[in-house]
Amino acid sequence: MPSSVIRSFNYDQAARRLDIRFVSGRLYSYLDVPEGVAVAMRRATSKGGFFNRRIRDRYRFVQR
Repeated sequence: MPSSVIRSFNYDQAARRLDIRFVSGRLYSYLDVPEGVAVAMRRATSKGGFFNRRIRDRYRFVQR
């Protein structure tokens, strides 16, 4: 999953939480994310582009 913006991500299905670690090292947890969005992100060619279009500014988050 090479990305110039996102280092890694993980989805917790039970919590509906998408954890994204950016190349800066910062970790954000996006809350109430439907499983389908996480699956689509996993399949996306551009993780950063997908994040900007489908996650950023759409879901509440906490920085961890």
